[in-house]
Order: sequence, then C-alpha cells, then structure tokens
Amino acid sequence: MMSNGCNYRRRMARGVILLFCVSGLVVFSGVSHSEPQGTTAEGTYPAGQLGEVVRLGEEIVRRTSEHPLSKQYVGNSLNCTSCHLDSGRHASAGSFLGTAAAYPAWSPREQRVITLEDRALNCFMRSQNGIRPPNGSRVSVAITTYITWLSQGSKLQMNAEKPLGPNHTPQLNLEEFEPNKQRGATLYADLCAYCHGEDGFGSEDGPPVWGENSYNDGAGLSRVNKLASWLIVAMPLDDATLTTQEAIDLAAFVNDHQRPKFVLSEHLPEDAQLGEYNGKQ
Repeated sequence: MMSNGCNYRRRMARGVILLFCVSGLVVFSGVSHSEPQGTTAEGTYPAGQLGEVVRLGEEIVRRTSEHPLSKQYVGNSLNCTSCHLDSGRHASAGSFLGTAAAYPAWSPREQRVITLEDRALNCFMRSQNGIRPPNGSRVSVAITTYITWLSQGSKLQMNAEKPLGPNHTPQLNLEEFEPNKQRGATLYADLCAYCHGEDGFGSEDGPPVWGENSYNDGAGLSRVNKLASWLIVAMPLDDATLTTQEAIDLAAFVNDHQRPKFVLSEHLPEDAQLGEYNGKQ
C-alpha cells in the first residue's frame, strides 16, 4: 500500500504497524464519514506540464526523505506518506482528499491566516524535523499541486477555526480514558516491535517511532490524544482494529520516549531563502 521506503509485510490477525508523521493530523471519535470529498481516480493525471508536476508531487510525498529535491530539507527517516497513508489517498488517515478546498485557513498555532503551501512546508520543520523549504520552490509547488489535484470536485470552504481539511477525523476525547504506559509497553512488544524494532528505532519494515530519526516534540503526534486518534483509524494497515484504550495506551508509551526538541529558529531557512520567484526571467 505504501511506497515510502518502508516495505511492510502484512501480519495475520491484529498485527499492528505504527507509523508516524504530523501535519494535517487525523483523529477519531466514532463518527462515521460520508463519501470523502475530492476523490480522484488513479491514472487520470492532467495533461502536459501540469500533469508532470502532479506526478512529481506524488513522488516527493512517497519518497520525501530520499528524493533528490526534498531530502535536503528532511532531518529524519520519515516521509509524507508515513502518516498521510497511501500518499494521502486514504480516506481518513491523514487524507489529502479535499484538503486544498479548506485553504487559506486560520491557524491558531501561527496566529495568522496560512495557505496550503504554508501548511505543507511547516510539516518539514516538525514531522520531519528538518528545514522549511522555500515558498515557491519546486518541492513546495509540486506537493501542493498534488494535494490540489486530489481535491478536485470539493466544495471550496475556507476554515476559519483550524487548518483542517473536510476529511479530517474528529479528535478522540480522552476524558473517559486513563493512559497506561505499562499496558502500552506490552502492546508495543506484542504488536509493534515486529516492524518498528524492539528499540523503536525502526527497521526495513517500519520507520522509527522515537529517537533522533522520528518526529520531534513540536509535531502534533507528540501529543497522546493526537497520536492515539491517528492510530485508531490507521493501524493495522487496511484493517484498523485497535480499541480506543489500546490506542491511548500505545500512544502514551511511544510518546514517553525521547525524541528531538523543537526550536523554531533551528528549522527556518535564511531570510533570503524563505521565498523565491519561480517564473521565467
């Protein structure tokens, strides 16, 4: 299902494969969704140069940490599709479907109205613990063009509260549940270590879930409720079977481990590289 440099072997029964990234986080509260907005059939790329840029964006989303254009901006082993499953085509786990229709949007974190380009580039700083690519760069244009292509047919409705697309999942309410890291440790050993390693540093089958090569503590998934909400709609792949309590316990255990500290100034490019003119001169 995923082509992000991690070849996942399917496990029988309830094998759980934890996979993380932040940005455009998905969450769950037992609310069912209607048909996702912005569904685009595979293979129907636009013609000409526009289609080429859509394909480039999709490739960068799948291979962010190793693609020649994007790897210089990535500071860990994660790719966009590590949490935007199936390269953002998944209906609920970090879905890109319809996302472009929600922007520009108000962002409480930045305390300003941001564009889709801002939202995508900020993920490089937090989820991928790297440097924010320049506005207008090939990386930025390609990724947002791909997301916009996946948003065709969506109703334009800018979000005045949060930068969330129409297919995000409501956030899990933790008030009725108490996280238990000890139970989470047992669950991780039984269900997750197979792919992500007993040490949590990843393997050929799964990316690191803590440590220097995972998301930093400024990423949304570094919060237990965000991670648990993502897990319950995403894992195991194609057959999410975690209970709410299991997802919360696993999230508490995973996020109890050390990961890079987020310092904004360390993730911004030089002022001269914040944006660039990308037209013909």
